[in-house]
Amino acid sequence: MKSLGAQDNVSVSQGIRMMFYMMKPSETAFQTVEEVPDYVKKATPLFISLILLELVVSWIARGKPPGRLDGALTSMSAGVVSRLPSLFFRSLEVTSYIYIWENYRLSELPWDSPWTWYLTFLGVDFGYYWFHRMAHEINILWAAHQAHHSSEDYNLCTALRQSVLQQYSSWIFYCPLALFIPPSVFAVHIQFNLLYQFWIHTEVIRSLGPLELVLNTPSHHRVHHGRNRYCIDKNYAGTLIIWDRIFGTFEAEKEQVIYGLTHPIDTFEPFKVQFHHLFYIWTTFWATPGFCHKFSVLFKGPGWSPGKPRLGLSEDIPEVTGQEVPLSSPASLLLKMYAVLQFVVMLAFYEETFADTEALSQVTIFLRVLFIILTLTSIGFLLDQRPEAALLETLRCLMFLTLYRFGHLQLLIPSLSFVFESHRGSCVSFTTLLKGGN
Repeated sequence: MKSLGAQDNVSVSQGIRMMFYMMKPSETAFQTVEEVPDYVKKATPLFISLILLELVVSWIARGKPPGRLDGALTSMSAGVVSRLPSLFFRSLEVTSYIYIWENYRLSELPWDSPWTWYLTFLGVDFGYYWFHRMAHEINILWAAHQAHHSSEDYNLCTALRQSVLQQYSSWIFYCPLALFIPPSVFAVHIQFNLLYQFWIHTEVIRSLGPLELVLNTPSHHRVHHGRNRYCIDKNYAGTLIIWDRIFGTFEAEKEQVIYGLTHPIDTFEPFKVQFHHLFYIWTTFWATPGFCHKFSVLFKGPGWSPGKPRLGLSEDIPEVTGQEVPLSSPASLLLKMYAVLQFVVMLAFYEETFADTEALSQVTIFLRVLFIILTLTSIGFLLDQRPEAALLETLRCLMFLTLYRFGHLQLLIPSLSFVFESHRGSCVSFTTLLKGGN
């Protein structure tokens, strides 16, 4: 099945405006899904530019960076992992939508009508509100969504900390739109809704005045990411905060927000960030007596246990003092710099893989994905200072050298080949150093 992205002409102006949902209907009207650009992929340079801009502004205005290096690496690692499935198949959100459209649609609104465009904007945002709310109120859905909330920093890197599992449940909430709205219009708005939510993950912007009444803003979303009691289960909006105001889940920003999970997981290892709550559910499910209670473990709130209301008790949420210290890696600065180098090199061929998916064999793509996963896991182990970190990094370097030797990691962009040669050298140096130490 052909993936999104066959149409590539997105200008710089459009790229900037799409981050703020300011594109015109006439600019984003496509008859078929295949014509719809992969706006999320094209936003990568803008993600990087805005992250750097936030760093500069935060340093000037507050005298410190907006977060920690180890937390940023973990967030970006989660973003990489969340995008890997799209190398093999189209998003389940779009695939399921097309299936319903082709088999069950009741009516067909015109794909090139501004009215259809604006109706889809509202419909996708409304669907997102209810998906997001259920992702907090249903434990098995929270198992996927919690990865996004695990960061104890709040910055633009946090926006990239996405779940690899979330799309396998979110599609349900957009199905009613497929009864009458063409898939090409939906494919545009599902991306714009996601892109809008990137820039609201910042502490640099404090308030947007009257816009706070209608739009989801950094202030509103800071509350959503807080683990203070007043922040829990509030402000689920994607683009419009009106849904929270209508359905009673709105809360304005008050005292200092402390970010992260109510029970921090204390790790930088990306797969524990992604999947730890699933293991918690598995353990709790078997430890809880009675079929009805086991069912409740899956489908009631994360804070539920026998004898408590569906969403648990607010008094069970640990109080915050404002003096909480975010988790910091015990690794040395030199080791952190080494981890950054490996991440940057991995990111170079990750981007190249997405850019040239059709030119690469399935074997090459599969081996690259394995290497990406191994690289991110190794970086997490290094930051956590796990005992197995040295062995895993040695295996990763050997895998890189092997794949490089057989051509699976050779860039199709010659100007970037020096990056791989540098990485090859660092891997050789690393393995040599370890051999010398033995």
